[in-house]
Amino acid sequence: METTRKHLRTSRMPVRWGDMDAYGHVNNTVYFRYFEQIRVEWLEEMGCIVRPDEPVGPVIINASCTFFAPVNYPATIIVKMYGGEPGRTSLMTWYELYVEGDDRLFAEGAAKTVWMDMQTGKSSPLPDNVRALFDQA
Repeated sequence: METTRKHLRTSRMPVRWGDMDAYGHVNNTVYFRYFEQIRVEWLEEMGCIVRPDEPVGPVIINASCTFFAPVNYPATIIVKMYGGEPGRTSLMTWYELYVEGDDRLFAEGAAKTVWMDMQTGKSSPLPDNVRALFDQA
C-alpha cells in the first residue's frame, strides 16, 4: 500500500568534524541527529514546544535509517522531511539526506512520532495545527 507523503521542510546543516568516526565518515548515529534536528525545527515552526514541562508532546516510538553512501567532512547536507496521513495520535515521517553539490541520495530514514500526555505516559490526540496541514488540498 503506497502512502501519500507531503513535503514538510528542507533544511541545510553543516557536517561537523566531530560527526565523523574512526573510518573518516559521518558516524551512523549522527544521521539520527540530523533527522531529529529537522523534525524539531518543523515542530517548533508548527508551535509544538519540545520541553519536559509541557503537558503534551511528541515522542519517537520507532526510527530507521538506510545508508547508501558515506558522508565526509567538510560538507553541507540537505535534509528533506515528509509526513504521511496522520493517525489519531501519531504521524509517520520520512527523511532524505543529500550532500550539497551532489545529486545522489546518501541516506533515507523514517520515524513514527506519537503525541503523548507527559503525566500519564499515554498517547494523546494530534494537535489540530498538525492535523490541519493534511486537510489542506
